[in-house]
Amino acid sequence: MGHAYSPGWRKVTIVILRPLLNGLLKREWRGRDNVPREGCVIIAANHISEADPLALAHFVYASGRYPVYLAKSTLFDVRFVRTVLRGTGQIPVYRDSADAALALRDAEEALLAGECLMFYPEGSCTRDPELWPMTGQTGVARMALQTGAKVVPVASWGAHELLPYTKGERRGLAGSLKKGFHPFPRKTMKVIAGPPVDLSRYEGRPLDKAVLREAADDIMRQIAALLGELRGQEPPEELYDHHRVLEERRRGLGAAGEEAS
Repeated sequence: MGHAYSPGWRKVTIVILRPLLNGLLKREWRGRDNVPREGCVIIAANHISEADPLALAHFVYASGRYPVYLAKSTLFDVRFVRTVLRGTGQIPVYRDSADAALALRDAEEALLAGECLMFYPEGSCTRDPELWPMTGQTGVARMALQTGAKVVPVASWGAHELLPYTKGERRGLAGSLKKGFHPFPRKTMKVIAGPPVDLSRYEGRPLDKAVLREAADDIMRQIAALLGELRGQEPPEELYDHHRVLEERRRGLGAAGEEAS
C-alpha cells in the first residue's frame, strides 16, 4: 500500500502546534542547512525528555521537512489521537509482539516514499546521570544501510528543564531536576544538526551484528559530539550502556544473595 498521510491533517497540526511552541519555548538553533530539503532522510537524535519530540519536530519543520515519528502503538488505541497520528503519517511501534517487525517495514516504506523519519536510537530517554546519550540500538543503522537514506545527527538540550524524565537515575544532573512540568520562566530549546554521518565504509558489507553495532556507535558518537558543542563540555569517552548497567546490578544482587545464604 505504501506510506500514506493526509495533507490536511498535517496542515492542522502545523497551525495548532507552531504558535504553541513559539510561545512555550525560546529557541537557539544551529545547522538547519544540514537537513536535506527533499528526499528520504533519517534524523537521529538524543532523547532527554518526553517533551523533546515536539520541540525537535519544530526544528525539523523550520528546516523544511515534516517529521514522521515512530510512536508507541498504545497511542493509536485512543480514537482521536489515532486519527491525528494516522492522518499525519506517523508510524506505530509494536513492542514485545509478533507485529514488532511491522514498524521497520512501515518505516522503510516511509523512507522509500521520501519522508523525513525521526529516530531516537537510544530507544528511550537517557538513563545517564549527566544526561549524555547512551549507546544506541542498531535499528537506525540497519534502516540507513538497507535504504541508502542519509542519517543526519541531531542533538538537543533544554527540554529536560521543561519536563524532566522521572524514570532515570536519581543522581548527578538527572537527580538535581525537580519533577513535573515547568513552563516558567520560558526554557530555551537548543538544537544543532550536523552533516550526515559517513557510513560509506559499511556499504556492500553483510549487515551482521558486528557491522550494525559499529555503524550504530558511529551515529551515537556524532550525536554525543554535537551535544558537547551545545553544552560546552566534552562528552564521555565511553557512552552509558544501560543494558550493561542493569546486568551488572543483577549480578551484584545475585552475589549478595549467595553470600547472605
